[in-house]
Amino acid sequence: MDQEQILARITTMVDDERRLREALAAGQIDGATEHERLGQLERDLDQCWDLLRQRRAKSEFGENPDDAHVRPSSQVEGYQA
Repeated sequence: MDQEQILARITTMVDDERRLREALAAGQIDGATEHERLGQLERDLDQCWDLLRQRRAKSEFGENPDDAHVRPSSQVEGYQA
């Protein structure tokens, strides 16, 4: 994925997150469903942000950004900014 594709995916996931919260508020889904889906979205978002940071760092230091890869959520979860 290139930078534009990653950013588009992030935007889509943020929109999905907003829709989930709205669905919960409207009583269309229960809290457990929202929690489960939000958890997966958050993990996916963390992976996308990590991939974007990798690509940007590689570009900054003269490396090929296409060499960046999606890391497992277990690896990117818990990063401190």
